[in-house]
Amino acid sequence: MDIEGRIERVEDDLRLFQVEFERFFRGERATPPEEIRQRVLGDLRNLRTAKLQGVADTFRVSQLEARFNSYSELFNRRTRDFEMGGRRRVVTGTYVDVDRGVIFGERVDQKAAEALYRGLHRRGAEPRFDLETFQGYLDRQREAIRAKTGCSHVQFRLSDEAGRTKLKAKPVTTGTS
Repeated sequence: MDIEGRIERVEDDLRLFQVEFERFFRGERATPPEEIRQRVLGDLRNLRTAKLQGVADTFRVSQLEARFNSYSELFNRRTRDFEMGGRRRVVTGTYVDVDRGVIFGERVDQKAAEALYRGLHRRGAEPRFDLETFQGYLDRQREAIRAKTGCSHVQFRLSDEAGRTKLKAKPVTTGTS
């Protein structure tokens, strides 16, 4: 592949890296896109040692490296914030973020429902129901929204409005539960 094609492939992969990391932070992806990060890093290293055609190619590669470093630093910081006692916690091998949203598909995952329930307690909103009732409520809401909108998944998140904690739900067309 020529230099121009290699640079364009890195540009495409860098856009994909950004999109997949955002999907991870929204809860639509269980793990960070480390495979894409490593591919971009390797391609940038190879381009750095390649014989570039001119100043324009050198500039493009430098810009790509700067964007990659900027995204990497941003995503590392966001990941660290979530994992270090932030709003996100590990539940059944995946990340659950009750502020950004928990996504359910065919069923309501009991551990994720528990994370939402505990999030209500942590914020001082004392629910007048038990965990089993809350999970049933989530399941009924999920099914009603899926039936009404035709979506494949429903996202639930906790939101603070006017000093009160509220449970918000919205349809999602893609994602995993």
